[in-house]
Amino acid sequence: MNAAARFLSPSEAARRLGISTKALRLYEERGLIVPHRSPAGWRAYGPAEMARCAEIVELRALGLGISEVARILGGDAASLGRVLAAHETALEARIRQCGDSIARVRRLRTELDGDKMPATRDIIGAVRTRPTISVAFDLPWPWGGERFELRDVKLLNHIVGPLGSGKTRLAQRLAETLPDAAFVGLDRTADGGAAVRGRLDADPLHKARVAASRAALLAGGAVDSPALTALLAPLEADDDTILVIDMLEHGLDAASQEAVIAHLRRRGPEARPLFFLTRSSAILDLDAVGDDEAIILCPANHSLPISVTPVPGTPGYEAVATCLASPEVRARTEGMIAWRPA
Repeated sequence: MNAAARFLSPSEAARRLGISTKALRLYEERGLIVPHRSPAGWRAYGPAEMARCAEIVELRALGLGISEVARILGGDAASLGRVLAAHETALEARIRQCGDSIARVRRLRTELDGDKMPATRDIIGAVRTRPTISVAFDLPWPWGGERFELRDVKLLNHIVGPLGSGKTRLAQRLAETLPDAAFVGLDRTADGGAAVRGRLDADPLHKARVAASRAALLAGGAVDSPALTALLAPLEADDDTILVIDMLEHGLDAASQEAVIAHLRRRGPEARPLFFLTRSSAILDLDAVGDDEAIILCPANHSLPISVTPVPGTPGYEAVATCLASPEVRARTEGMIAWRPA
């Protein structure tokens, strides 16, 4: 080691980067960084390692999965091209939204110049970048009728909770209450995907959209499977239905889970909101949650579901972290339930 260089411990490095020590360990496990080792074997991060970590953090902020980051840092031009194309599409969508907002503001100013006071709803519509969606309802069992409210629904909404916490019932009630919403259950692959393929064959345009998204996901590291097609079918439907999906990771391996969540994060601001249950740390990577995402935790004690900020130390953060498992663990425990002898 260069004695003049400042080497940081994992906790110091994570704090400076604004991530968790768990994220640093993940970067190391994936071969993205190789920290120094002290004579006692402790990890240490010098200037070069911190610069590399900063690059990873910035790429993750674009919504990229770990696998995509690894390929881009490894010089994979095709992966970088796909990411840039998706980012360009998202930026163009934002430009269209800004253009619409500018046009509405100009109309309001014209009305003011004509001594006409615009309606309040028109003023609010002019300054918002997308329509606000809110929902409120009485919670089902096991909560006992308490009132639950979500204001200004985000584009991606993770629903998390331990077994028996009621998260599936919450998701179903959301699908019943939200305007133009639908619940997508685990039976989406019950027949091996035959029903899904039948619906796609009946609608060539829908089939083409699913094929295009599947190709992008496969290029991003996903593995082709009936579960992937069954998930894409409702996601690529040409309507405004708000989807509430049971276990987004259902039937998908680790690489596919990372590719799916990266794909969803790259949707433009005009995309419809999406709710989904998950217990996978590949889907809900607490270090990669963006500004337009929300985490809804159903506590184990059946107290009211709460919104959790993905920052260590905030209320509910540790509870969310304990609900999540790696894709490998999720696959190993698929279908298992906890049991204790009487």
